[in-house]
Amino acid sequence: MEFRKRFDRIWLEDETGREIAFVSFPARDARTVTIASTVVDDSLRGQGIAGALLDALAQELRASGRKAVPVCSYAVKWFQRHPEQADLLAQAGR
Repeated sequence: MEFRKRFDRIWLEDETGREIAFVSFPARDARTVTIASTVVDDSLRGQGIAGALLDALAQELRASGRKAVPVCSYAVKWFQRHPEQADLLAQAGR
């Protein structure tokens, strides 16, 4: 599984090039993103794809020095289950 990446999005395509999973994280400002949505095609549910997307996003945030404000429910729960990644969260009020 090889994710494609852009500054504000990480996604997975099937063999035909159709997008089948993604996490979007538009910029709030130069150093902070909003994790707006995590979507996985029904055919991939239960295979850990959403978690892999958030892992890839955590790596991207670390590499770019950005912080995140999770808005999508999956991202909120993912950060709750991964307290070791809490340093990637933006401070309240930012």
